[in-house]
Order: sequence, then C-alpha cells, then structure tokens
Amino acid sequence: MTKSAKRNAKREAQRILQEQGVCAAPVAVERIAKAMGASLEVRPLDTQLSGMIFIKQGAPVIGVNALHHTHRQRFTIGHEIGHWVLHRDRLEGVVHVDKMYPMLRRDQASSTGVDLMEIEANAFAAELLMPEFLLEGDLATPLDIDDEERVAALSRKFKVSTSAMRYRLNGYFFE
Repeated sequence: MTKSAKRNAKREAQRILQEQGVCAAPVAVERIAKAMGASLEVRPLDTQLSGMIFIKQGAPVIGVNALHHTHRQRFTIGHEIGHWVLHRDRLEGVVHVDKMYPMLRRDQASSTGVDLMEIEANAFAAELLMPEFLLEGDLATPLDIDDEERVAALSRKFKVSTSAMRYRLNGYFFE
C-alpha cells in the first residue's frame, strides 16, 4: 500500500508542476503555494516545529518556521502543499502540525513507516522540489551517490538540503 500511495503522491506533484509550467530548477514552491490559493505565514516557532497547515475560510494557510534554514522552509512548504492536495478532506476543522526529525521524516510515526499521511506528504514534497524530469538531465552523467561535491551541487541547484537530495536520489535509483 505504501508504494502505491507514494506513486500517487508523486503523480499529484507532477500534475501540479505541469499545471504551473515548471521547467527548470529551483522550483518556485512559494509561488506554487500562492497560485493554489494558500497564504504563507513564516514566523518563529518552536525549533521542533517545521510547519503546519489549516483551513481558514476555505483556503489553506501554511505556517512555516522562520528559524529554520531556507531549504528546510522550502521542503516544509512542499510538504504542506502535499497535505493540502492529498489529505484535504482530513484537514477541515483541524490544525495539522508537522514536527521535524532527521532524514526528511517529519515525526516519529512517519520515521517508522506507520503514518501514511506523512510518508505521502514527504514523497509529494520530494517530487515537487526535485522532480524526476529535472533530475534526469543532471543524471545523464552517472552519479556516485557518495560523491559529496556533486550531491552538494545538485542540492544548491534545487535549493534543498544535501540530506533531502541524497534521500531523493536514493529513491530515484532504488524505488
């Protein structure tokens, strides 16, 4: 079930990238959020809190931790858009809060592979920020996943953390 849920999340991200006319990195995730009707609130939050999403008068409000690195903020925005696209029916009347834990896993439940919503939102964000169709050109020359310099260069190009890029590349090669 997890593989099909991840595939669906990736398809939805690809659909949005196509609708928004994205053709180069870095993906303007803030612009995409606003084009989808979301408002962004970037404010200092507890350090363990990455972001949140809630519905206000029918429109999504995405809260992002201003204390986190801009790359982390970009991933958080993509993750919360993923919740909006994939889990809209479960967001009505609640504030969905995402806490930060290592390796892109937003909370302890998602790191154990139990929280399907978080796994889907992570897969969505990874595809939205580091789309396969844009990575393909960069990977035309074979990549050694342990090539720190090349992974760092890709991270800078896509404006994501090196851990996010490494995680995405592992998924790209081994999914």
